[in-house]
This record gives sequence, C-alpha cells and structure tokens, in this order.
Amino acid sequence: MSSLTEKDRPIVQLLLSTGTCPRCVLRFCCVGSQGLYRHPHQDLLKDLQEFLKNKQEGEGTACLDVADPPCKRVRLEHRGEGAGDVNHNGAIPQIPSADDGNAATESSAGKVCNVCLGILQEYCEADFVKKVCQKVNSADYQFTSFVFSVSLPPQLSVRERAAWLGVQQQMRNLGLPLAKDDIVQLKEAYKWIIHPQLSEELGVPADGKSLFEVSVVFAHPETDEECHFLATACPDCFKPAKNKQSVFTRMAVIKALEKIKEEDFLKHFPCPPSSPKNLCDALEIQCNNGAVFVAGRYNKYSRNLPQTPWIIDGERKLESSVEELISEHLMVEFKADSFNFSSSGREDVDVRTLGNGRPFAIELVNPRRIRFTAQEMRRLQQAINDSSDKIQVRDLQLVTREAIGRMKEGEEEKTKTYSALIWTDKAIQREDIAFLDDIKELKLDQKTPLRVLHRRPLAVRCRLIHTMKSEYIDEHHFRLHLKTQAGTYIKEFVHGDFGRTKPNIGSLLNRTADILELDVESVDVDWPPSLAD
Repeated sequence: MSSLTEKDRPIVQLLLSTGTCPRCVLRFCCVGSQGLYRHPHQDLLKDLQEFLKNKQEGEGTACLDVADPPCKRVRLEHRGEGAGDVNHNGAIPQIPSADDGNAATESSAGKVCNVCLGILQEYCEADFVKKVCQKVNSADYQFTSFVFSVSLPPQLSVRERAAWLGVQQQMRNLGLPLAKDDIVQLKEAYKWIIHPQLSEELGVPADGKSLFEVSVVFAHPETDEECHFLATACPDCFKPAKNKQSVFTRMAVIKALEKIKEEDFLKHFPCPPSSPKNLCDALEIQCNNGAVFVAGRYNKYSRNLPQTPWIIDGERKLESSVEELISEHLMVEFKADSFNFSSSGREDVDVRTLGNGRPFAIELVNPRRIRFTAQEMRRLQQAINDSSDKIQVRDLQLVTREAIGRMKEGEEEKTKTYSALIWTDKAIQREDIAFLDDIKELKLDQKTPLRVLHRRPLAVRCRLIHTMKSEYIDEHHFRLHLKTQAGTYIKEFVHGDFGRTKPNIGSLLNRTADILELDVESVDVDWPPSLAD
C-alpha cells in the first residue's frame, strides 16, 4: 500500500493544474512504490482526483491501493527557508483550491505532460512494448536476459527543474519544504513500468548485469532549443566533443543546471513549464549483445601472407591475411557486426609460424549468436582449416575478456624459438660457426629497425639471445636455431641493420651475413588451453 498525505495535496493540485501527468505527479510526491506506477494512466488520474476531493480527518491520509513492493514514504524536512518566491513573471503561481479537483485533473487529462513530454504516458502502453519486442525478435539475437536502457532528450532535465522550482516555491509558501533528493527519477520510474512488460513479452528476466541490451532513444524536436539559454549562462559547461553531434548533451545540461542560479534560470524559462503540442518521438529502438571472444592458435605456412591486411596508401598489396582467413568464418557463424583481432606478437609476411602455433584472440562485436557447443566449435575450426592451405587453426574455443590478458602478458615476457637460414659472403667451415653453440644469454642492443621505423618509436631495446645451435649446410649457408627473449628482431640480429643491432651474426663471424628464410618454431605462451583432438 502506498499513501499520499495531506502534505502532498498542494503538490498534486499544482502539478495537475499545470499539465503534469499522474505518474510525474507521483514522482514529485516521492512515491517509491514501483507497482503504483504500473497502474493504467486513467486509473491513476481518477485516483488523484478522488484524493483531491476527499480531505481526510486527522493527518489527512488518502491511500492508493497497490499490492507490492512496499512503499517509500515521503520524507519532508523543515529547512527553515523563507516564503515569498516568485516566478519569472514576478507572480506567485496559484494553487487550485481543494474544491477544484476536477479543474486540476481536467487540465492534465488529454494533454502531453509538461515534464516527461509523454514518455510516462504513451510509451508505457502495451502497443509500444510490443513494438519494442517485435524489433528485438526480428533481430534474431540469442539471449537469456536483458538490460533496458533509455536515452532521454536533455531538455527534460530543464523542464523537471522548472517544475521542481514551482513545487518548491509553493511548498515554501506553505511552510512545507521538500527535499529534492527524494524525487523519483524519470528513468527509474519508466523502467519500473516497462521492465515487467518487456520481461513477460520476451520471456526472459531483466538483469542489470546482462550482456544483451535493449535501448530506446527519445527525441522531442519541438522543444530542442529549450536548453540553449544555458549555453549563454554557463558557457564552460558546453564544449565541443568528438563523436557528439551537439554540445547540448544530457550531462552538459545537468552540469549547467547545477551551476546556474535560481533567479537566472527563472528569467529565461517558464515556471511551471508549458505543455507541448506533440509527444516525444521514439527515434531508435536498438539491440546490442556484449562481445564474444574466441581464441586459439594458428600456424602459417605461406611466405606470402601477412598477419593482418597489408594496405598502403589505400592500396591492397596482398589479397588476404591470417586475420581474414580466420575471421570470415567466425563472422558468419556468430552473425557479428565487426571484429577485432589480436595475437601474441606477429610475424612478417615472409615468415612461417610452425610448431604449436601462435596464440590469437578475436573479439566479435554485437554477435547475434553466442552459444556454441564444443562439437560446433570443432566443426568451425575444421571449416577454417579446410578453406585454405596457407593456415591451420587449433584449440579454437570461447574465452572471457579477462583471459585474453594472459596472452598479451606473454607477448613480452615469454621466450620464442626460431629457425633462420643464413648466407655469408665469405666461405665458412663447420668449425667457423661451432662457437655459436656455446654462447649463452647474449645481450643485444637493438635500435628500432629501419624497416619498422615508420610505425615504431625510435629507441634502443635490450634483448637476450638465450641459446643458439648451428647446423652447417655448405660453404655459404647454415641454419641457426635460436631461443630468444620475446620482442627480439631476428632478421636484424643476423645482418646487423647497418650497425643498428650490436652484436650481430655478421660481427660475430667477422663477415657479411644475411637471412634468407625465417620460421617461428614455437611461441612459449601457455594459452589458450590445449584441447583434445
């Protein structure tokens, strides 16, 4: 049961007489019973009319019946503030008499609310809820719960402030100050009404932690310019921002309303606000699923395949990439809008990745499908592998966002094993390269290589070659197996990069050396977990 008391009577009378809808009246009376807001609009109007007609004896309590949840009682504290406040025309707004309940409710009936602009009227009805659910169902998302969000026109905050000032003035005149903190916020009241209806229609519960979001964007072009006076009064609050079409964002308006003086506000905006001619527009009904993350390891067998699309000055250099060969299948199966690819390091276009492969993860943005069995993931992995002989994928699995951090940690902390085919200008014998096998923990100073200087900052990086093992081929060729610190530039360690990497194979052998082929044999990151075939 939720109650309105005699102290609420002047608020109800004032707001109804100035065109405020019943649900906004309850908000300004600090009624916290969620169930009461769900009553039909006309029933609430009749109940408020009865409340104005029937003065109760004693404390003058009138009850509006509602089952549950329990009510939040109005909290009014005497602040000892003076009376006699005036509106922007210099006059005190008049409260309709207690005997004039019909006149007050007739002022509100059939009009667009002067505070919520119709959001707590038209957009709480079953027809709109069905429209939202039709949009959700037609989008073909998988979800087991939902979170509902609403974007309100910023001028609603201005109108609520004006209505609040009107209420505050009248309560001061009656010696009954009102604590603004107790006013039920419009978004909160709207969700109280809409959540149960959406939940019943969609067949799943509302959950504030759900990854599936249903959102409605409201706009009211008729009153769009009502915020503009705030830019003159509080220019510091309205600054252009990237990705914002207007400086009059809701947060900027709220900030300005907190800053502007009451007398300045009343000079520019009517108090109470006037009723608009038109309802708000529901501009957009949107659905969005939280990202899904897929991880695995890939092997790259081509020396003519970049990890990511190779595009220079808008021109594509090679037809495909590791990223695209994997993601195109995931995008189709997950029905996602877009993706973001990441991996534990990267190899050059002419470098193969062998062994157990390189860990990678793909973020699938706004996927329609989110549930896959282990068997379905294996079939998806097989489809990727069957589509190209340039790559192979293993251990494909769903992971969490947090788990991806383990892959990125290993990118710089772990070791990597390489195999390099090396050419020398001067003839070599086995004994000329045998000493390389005995070198342990060789420290390098590597200045940013010339070939990556366009995308990496100039710096000298200290790296370690943990071990080397040479394999003699002929007088001008040998293969070198290296285990190195992650982040070591192997090509530059071989040819020296014009002295930018010291020491290097050329300086160690005292002859010119160059690299002909390079393979990544292992990336020692223990992630993602290996799966049984």
